[in-house]
Amino acid sequence: QVVLIESGGGLVQPGGSLRLSCQVSGLTVTTYTMGWFRQAPGRERQFVAGISRTARTIIYDDSVRGRSTISRDVAKNTVDLQMNSLALEDTAVYYCAAAGITVPTSKDNEWDYWGQGTQVTVSS
Repeated sequence: QVVLIESGGGLVQPGGSLRLSCQVSGLTVTTYTMGWFRQAPGRERQFVAGISRTARTIIYDDSVRGRSTISRDVAKNTVDLQMNSLALEDTAVYYCAAAGITVPTSKDNEWDYWGQGTQVTVSS
């Protein structure tokens, strides 16, 4: 059984930082492409960042590029998303996802497994 469990969400002030973590079980981060998506109220789910199974390909959405870093810990079988310079528009539920594809894609229908999500709220 594949289970993805996100953690690290919370309330943060504009300009602050958060580190989200995804604990993976039932598959390994070296055999699946891993990614992060987010969904704000009233909006469609949006791709944030992805890392290929080999870690050779890492992509970011334009909205977070330059202030976010996706990484993985093979020993712990986790995938993290470090987000800096958070803004109000980063408020959303953040989801970890896994896909049996070679490189990350922004198309959410190509991802196979999803976590339950963790809430990130940016507010002063």
